[in-house]
Amino acid sequence: MIKPQEPLSQSATWREWQKGATHMQRSPALPRKRRTIATALRQIWPLYLFLLPAIAYILIFSYYPMYGAQIAFREYRIRTGIAGSEWVGLKHIIRFITNYQFPTLVRNTLTISLYGLVANFAVRTVLALCLNCMRAQKYKKVIQTVTYMPHFISTVVLVGMMNQILNPVTGLYSNIYRLFNPGEYPIDILSRANAFDHLYVWSGIWQNLGWNTIIYMAALSGVDPALHEAAQVDGASRLRRVWHIDLPVLLPTASIMLIMNAGTIMSVGFEKVYLMQNSVNSVYSEVISTYVYKTGLGGTTNQMSYAAAIGLFNNVINGILLLVVNFASSKLSGGAHSLF
Repeated sequence: MIKPQEPLSQSATWREWQKGATHMQRSPALPRKRRTIATALRQIWPLYLFLLPAIAYILIFSYYPMYGAQIAFREYRIRTGIAGSEWVGLKHIIRFITNYQFPTLVRNTLTISLYGLVANFAVRTVLALCLNCMRAQKYKKVIQTVTYMPHFISTVVLVGMMNQILNPVTGLYSNIYRLFNPGEYPIDILSRANAFDHLYVWSGIWQNLGWNTIIYMAALSGVDPALHEAAQVDGASRLRRVWHIDLPVLLPTASIMLIMNAGTIMSVGFEKVYLMQNSVNSVYSEVISTYVYKTGLGGTTNQMSYAAAIGLFNNVINGILLLVVNFASSKLSGGAHSLF
């Protein structure tokens, strides 16, 4: 009599395979080889080798000099050195805050910085949008080249050009004025104290306008042409397309640049202010950086500890302003436009 065949699920072959599968599932996994730092270094050591000069540069020229920042809290003497000088704490910072020139220095520094920040931000944004809207690529490249060239003029040459052009007797400004007003000479703009801020800011805008728009042009190059084509089909004008397509694309880049520039509000360039400064406009041109130079190195006393304390105070204020502007931008944009 023939026995009925066992179902497939009950056959010996199936049971053996099931036992093997169960054994494989229950068997402990082989331990993975842990990747240590030494292993990672051996595998990608060329990348770390290329990174080594940058790290060495930062350590030597950025972090090591911070050791000397403690002279702001000492009565520094060259003969005794940094470690041997007397510790005075916050004496120099309190001295600067209680100085009668402190309100004037802070006011002049903030006025020039905020004026330049707003004017630069507005002008470079408008120029980038105008260049992006130009259809004739030949003229666009010519305008870009012309606006880039002043960036490579040194500060000394720029101030010398301003002195020659605005000279009330022999300058170009004087010649044009006398062309329409024979026998008369124009006012001396360089000697007018209230004109210092305008001369400083707008000469800087002329010098760096084209160079500062490079990053804006790079952001606008990422705009999808299909958006403009769709807007044209819907009948949108050029101004509407700029407002609703180009500006939203430019806003994140502009916000980041604004935050980065906010960290230098209290740091007005020393060289240009010092070269443009004279006895007439010193009421408006004396800023923290020039005061530090005159106090620490320019005078006969060489108060290095006092100058270092002013510089440290200035940097702390810059850091606080950077954090405040970054926090405000993060809150307004929902965290989209933030550096930290």
